[in-house]
Amino acid sequence: MNSYKAPLNDLSFIFNHLLDQEQLAQLSGLEDLSVDLYESILDEAGKFATNILDPINASGDREGLKINQGEVTTPKGFKEAYQQFVQAGWNNISLDPEFGGQGLPYILSTAVNEIMMGANKSFVMCSGLTIGAIEAISHAASDELKQKYLPKLVSGEWGGTMNLTEPGAGSDVGALKTKAIEQADGSYRIHGQKIFITFGEHDFTDNIIHLVLARLPDAPEGVRGISLFLVPKFLVNEDGSLGERNDVRCVSIEHKLGIHASPTCVMAYGDDEGAIGYLVGEKNKGLAAMFVMMNMARLTVGMEGVALTERSYQAALDYARERVQGVDVETAKPVAIIEHADVRRMLLTMKAQVEAMRSLSLFIAQAQDMSFRHADMNVRKHQQGLVDLLIPVFKAWATETALKTTTLGIQVHGGLGFIEETGVAQYLRDAVISVIYEGTTGIQAADLVGRKIVKDQGKNLAVLIGLMKETLAETQASAQLTDIAKEFAAAIQVLEDNSQLIAAQFMQSTKQALSISVPYLMLVGIVVGAWQHAKSASKAEELLASPSENTAFLTAKIETARFYHRVILSEIYGLAHTVRSAGDVITEFKDSYFGE
Repeated sequence: MNSYKAPLNDLSFIFNHLLDQEQLAQLSGLEDLSVDLYESILDEAGKFATNILDPINASGDREGLKINQGEVTTPKGFKEAYQQFVQAGWNNISLDPEFGGQGLPYILSTAVNEIMMGANKSFVMCSGLTIGAIEAISHAASDELKQKYLPKLVSGEWGGTMNLTEPGAGSDVGALKTKAIEQADGSYRIHGQKIFITFGEHDFTDNIIHLVLARLPDAPEGVRGISLFLVPKFLVNEDGSLGERNDVRCVSIEHKLGIHASPTCVMAYGDDEGAIGYLVGEKNKGLAAMFVMMNMARLTVGMEGVALTERSYQAALDYARERVQGVDVETAKPVAIIEHADVRRMLLTMKAQVEAMRSLSLFIAQAQDMSFRHADMNVRKHQQGLVDLLIPVFKAWATETALKTTTLGIQVHGGLGFIEETGVAQYLRDAVISVIYEGTTGIQAADLVGRKIVKDQGKNLAVLIGLMKETLAETQASAQLTDIAKEFAAAIQVLEDNSQLIAAQFMQSTKQALSISVPYLMLVGIVVGAWQHAKSASKAEELLASPSENTAFLTAKIETARFYHRVILSEIYGLAHTVRSAGDVITEFKDSYFGE
């Protein structure tokens, strides 16, 4: 079983050469930060991930969770690791200093998040949900609630959750039935049940702060009648100490395909007198407040795809170098399987995909930093537009790609990959849920087409394509990158053509457009990945013009980009054919044709 190693070389390349450090250094609160500091923090994150989180990853998967009278016990070593995690400050890197956060940029917390998830996805999900709760409270709650709950959430002393899904509603949040009854003192009594609540109950923290969507008695139907409530596991006294237990219980935990060390809970609110909750934001506008939490959570879930692809790639690469099997087709001598052509193809596919996804994740995080911190309002708006456009693409493309890459990781191991003792099956099992979290791929695709392309009239997409064409010009100027430039230019044209086509389709038949929206989203993701590789290749070639100790790394950057453009990018032509021609054959297929 391999040991996790943080991808520090690739992260260093991105931070030093692909991110706009000059602009980042001018942002409010980031003036004194440097790449050297970022790299130092990432190095320490790598040590923590390798030494503390990685050793309990496989054991946590095997041991799983225990529940006794509503109390959940996490696997051996997890609670202790959490205490070390928060003491080291890994939980609040980019949170507001006003409540105890470190105020560092999203680019840094995003990179740290990948490292930690690569070592132990189940463990990191607790802090990820807490950060989401903090963001929603910070955005919409009253000052009183902020002062009372944020300091201990930010410190990691308390955990946080998001409660949307119900047994009868699923992704149709507007159909939820959890009720909230207003009390004379301004609080509310919450009654209902929520399912699939990540870390809804655990032993990491003394208190858990649940954010719960519920409906007031006189609320309008659908999503316009949903309010958001803060419901603590233990009530909090005026002096900040813990009071009596609230009427909220974990009634069971799910038995899942993967993430066995992350409790997925069924939560009951108000089985007795009613769980006490406090309104967050305005009445009937809870979904907007929760969406702040959900939007950044989608970036985090996309990072799960990056992290598990990296972990699977490392294991496959180590095994391929060690496993001697068969002979070389030219020399007839026994060789390690990395010398076999198809194993090499699989490893290159994994490497090319994870580098594209990682680079895109940090581009989005950089845009998020600029949208929050830049002095110019127009720049903030411009950058937020890029974030809004790319998050559904990244979330869906990265998590769908992870299913393919972690499967390749198993295949590189051959039959041993199917055996749990090698550990690589866990990466696939842990990756499966990511395509569902925070909205399935279909939901992300509907958001991309309906809101980010059609409703926006393609304005942010035009900005993105403009950035791609700037990179294209750089690659076209290089005699060494002409093959990459040729493939990339054709891909940009395919993206432009299919974006216009699906927007027109949406206006004519929304159902037909949505039926091919997932192929369209994957096309966008693959082209955006090509853009990231083209940027990397251009920068690597520039750096190779000067003497460098990283010659092999930089050359590998160019050759990996070449592989992506020649092999992976070709998938867009099949997807484009689907976008052009498959809508009616899907929508006109009658229910009875599926069989009895």
